[in-house]
Amino acid sequence: MASLSPLSLPRHLKISAPKFPKIYTKPTLILCKASVSETHSSESVSGPDGTGAAAPTRGQKFLEHQLSLEAMTEKKTETKKKKKMMKKEKVLKISMAVATCYGCGAPLQTSDSDAPGYVDIETYELKKKHHQLRTILCGRCRLLSHGHMITAVGGNGGYSGGKQFVTAEQLREKLSHLRYEKALIVKLVDIVDFNGSFLARVRDLAGANPIILVVDLLPKGTDFNCVGDWVVEATTKKKLNVLSVHLTSSKSLVGIVGVASEIQKEKKGRDVYILGSANVGKSAFINALLKMIGQKDPVAAAAQKYKPIQSAVPGTTLGPIQINAFLGGGKLFDTPGVHLHHRQAAVVHSEDLPVLAPQSRLRGHSFPNSRVASDNGTASEVLPETCLTFYGPKALRIHMVPTDEADEFYQKELGVLLTPPTRKERVDDWRGLETERQLRIPYEDVERPACDVAISGLGWISIEPVSRSIRQSDSDSDLNLKDKAGELHLTVHVPKPVEVFVRPPLPVGKAGTDWYQYRELTDKEEEVRPKWFF
Repeated sequence: MASLSPLSLPRHLKISAPKFPKIYTKPTLILCKASVSETHSSESVSGPDGTGAAAPTRGQKFLEHQLSLEAMTEKKTETKKKKKMMKKEKVLKISMAVATCYGCGAPLQTSDSDAPGYVDIETYELKKKHHQLRTILCGRCRLLSHGHMITAVGGNGGYSGGKQFVTAEQLREKLSHLRYEKALIVKLVDIVDFNGSFLARVRDLAGANPIILVVDLLPKGTDFNCVGDWVVEATTKKKLNVLSVHLTSSKSLVGIVGVASEIQKEKKGRDVYILGSANVGKSAFINALLKMIGQKDPVAAAAQKYKPIQSAVPGTTLGPIQINAFLGGGKLFDTPGVHLHHRQAAVVHSEDLPVLAPQSRLRGHSFPNSRVASDNGTASEVLPETCLTFYGPKALRIHMVPTDEADEFYQKELGVLLTPPTRKERVDDWRGLETERQLRIPYEDVERPACDVAISGLGWISIEPVSRSIRQSDSDSDLNLKDKAGELHLTVHVPKPVEVFVRPPLPVGKAGTDWYQYRELTDKEEEVRPKWFF
């Protein structure tokens, strides 16, 4: 008997279809008890996937189920993102649709002559007819440009005296959309108040956007290498997305070229926002930046005609100010300053604010010996050879008195020699020095300052355990200070919300070069560390 291959049949073998008798029956419903769980029972019904051998396996069904769940999750995520984007676009459309004063960013209005943004109805209608509303300067800005002190910000971080039209919280809310923007942030920090003006929660405003850090108002004769390294060290601890650090002076234009070049390199079609605390010098920086960019860019040159107002009043800028400053696309925005309740300016009357505003480069005022009292209440009990050097506004007068006479001197001269507050009638509104900080400052090397004591919004005091003059005369005397170590005790009195920082000494002036020590960096630290320029 010949064997047959399963793949072939002999040609002469024919297979015919069997004939069955036709049977006609009525359709009958058959119920089957399936062993599949209830969840998958509906899927067992024959559908487009087929039945029998063509039916999907349990693995395929599970995979399809997982894919459908992932699709639903992605759809929900996209819906949330769209809602956020719609909310952000709504905020931007509202802010851009309303015509604002080019000097302060306040919405233009014709009803309240005392409020920011006021312009008389005739001027408004004429400018509106000719599509020139962006060229209007409000009445408040005109007064500010002539030296009048007109505050407008109240609330936590606002200013006493005068009318208050907007709160510090409302101004901060105007910057809330920044974290959702793809933008380049230029963040200004005042070297006089580096810790207080740094904005500890800047990430809440800037999000993950890259930051160019600009430090202004450096003391004369400072070694920029030392200060640049010090600033980068302090910035690295903040763990921000800082691209570079620039040491500048808006008044003399030192370092502005480097900032302009970095902005042009990094903006990549994005909008550029100038961010910083109130009265840190954003408007002055923008004017210097426009002047520098305008030498080669006709768009920036034209923008100088309608530039933001500069004023010593914190809260001059009350809304985002859009400036056409780049020929290649992207806008420049001046933003309202972030008002911080822990700075000295928040507890001073509005008319006394100019005293706290540095008008020129800093110069240190040294006070050797053991007792210093200022009109803002800093006091110390240290060694006779200790030297305290104050860096802050020139208009702020410092007085030295014996420790046991300090309280009586303060009560007697408050509002007279000790100002602010100015004039006796404002003494009653003065909060007083409610906070007392006891500082214990160890030192091991008398050749360098032990630390800086920084008072937010005021300045800082460099603490030298032994003054330079004594160290220089040490070789000619019987004193042996080389190996001397110890601890200094200081008491600092400030108004209640004002913060006091103890930090590594800032290497200012020519002497800073002699004692500043550069930290050794690993290859990884060197790679990720932001570069600094001047």
